[in-house]
Amino acid sequence: MARAEKATAVAELKDRFESSNAAVLTEYRGLTVAQLKELRVSLGEHAKFAVAKNTLSKIAANQAGVDSLDDLFQGPTAIAFVSGDVVEAAKGLREFAKANPLLIIKGGVVDGKSMTPDQINTLADLEPREVLLAKLAGALKAKQSQAAATLNALPTQMARLVEALRAKRDEAGPADAAE
Repeated sequence: MARAEKATAVAELKDRFESSNAAVLTEYRGLTVAQLKELRVSLGEHAKFAVAKNTLSKIAANQAGVDSLDDLFQGPTAIAFVSGDVVEAAKGLREFAKANPLLIIKGGVVDGKSMTPDQINTLADLEPREVLLAKLAGALKAKQSQAAATLNALPTQMARLVEALRAKRDEAGPADAAE
């Protein structure tokens, strides 16, 4: 590879590291081209799976400010750059790795935080972002409904209390007057 080609490859990888929410490093030794194509499809449209030279990838990652991956650039390494839902990509990688044990998740970085393979698998156990946001919105709506019901109940309870006091005074009133 000529020096100009290497510089272009490093610049492209650096851009991917900088523009991605996450980068997951995998070992793909023994996978066929067809299996890699299947993996790219299973990752979804918000993730790109790239095979690049370790030294170029390491340089690009360091230039992008991601130096926590240096130890993972050993052996044949491919990188899944995730620009969308990280959970969806983690699920795609985990499911593909279950069906194809030759794919090994080495680790990665999510929003600048270094992740171990176990943490990435735990991330895959989460529900998709949209589901979590919907649950949060539902919980907030429920709390607002509870607050509204409580506030609406206060005047009603006050009116009942005033009415009960008035009725009690009316009952006690004639008895007090007779004495």
